[in-house]
Amino acid sequence: MIRDELKDFLDEKVSHYNCPDFIADDPISIPHTYSKSQDIEIAGLFAATLAWGLRKTIIKKCNELLAMMDHAPYDFIIHHTTKDLKPFLQFKHRTFNPTDTLYFIAFLRQHYSQHESLESAFVHPHLSGIKAGLEHFHEQFFSLDYAPDRTKKHISTPARKSACKRLNMYLRWMVRKDQQGVDFGLWHTLSPSELICPLDIHVQRTAHKLLLLKRTQSDWKAAEELTDQLRKMDPTDPVKYDFALFGLGVMEKF
Repeated sequence: MIRDELKDFLDEKVSHYNCPDFIADDPISIPHTYSKSQDIEIAGLFAATLAWGLRKTIIKKCNELLAMMDHAPYDFIIHHTTKDLKPFLQFKHRTFNPTDTLYFIAFLRQHYSQHESLESAFVHPHLSGIKAGLEHFHEQFFSLDYAPDRTKKHISTPARKSACKRLNMYLRWMVRKDQQGVDFGLWHTLSPSELICPLDIHVQRTAHKLLLLKRTQSDWKAAEELTDQLRKMDPTDPVKYDFALFGLGVMEKF
């Protein structure tokens, strides 16, 4: 396809998949259960972190986890007692185990005791851009004295050349906002124009087929390369095309 034809094709797919019908079968349905901003942030972080494997299983495990918080995650994070943590010793999703869950809870409690929103953890005080923000979040997240090494596999960073697929998806949820109501647009310090496209295997394969991506490694440079191509079609909101690439790969087996 020539560039204009490709843009028209992908814009059509964005319109098809970026709609309320998309929500129910996707992990983004988990934060959509809530209306309070902090609940959305917390539920969204867990949903994005656990988002690997079958989407139906991801949603089931997220609901199981949040039920342990009485479906009031912010209130639980702030007010829980040591006794309240006991049920989490039984929670596991793939390689995400109780050690990881308990550390997430500990970090969130520490953060929300000092900040109103999780957004501040993604904003570097001296540097701009998503790359700096993700690296800052990684540093903040593992700043507690008892941070377990095993949990580092669940919070990626560009500093280790990771594509940061799940965190970039989380940032799309929190930063993007349009009339369709899928993404939340809660955060305003970061701009949709800065976002990096979440690079999972489905998006990567589709991007290769559409000649939007040449790099074969699934790493940060590949995510940047793809996003640079998407910005040529929409410099203000390049990551809206995540809907098109994901839909083509997962729903249409493109």
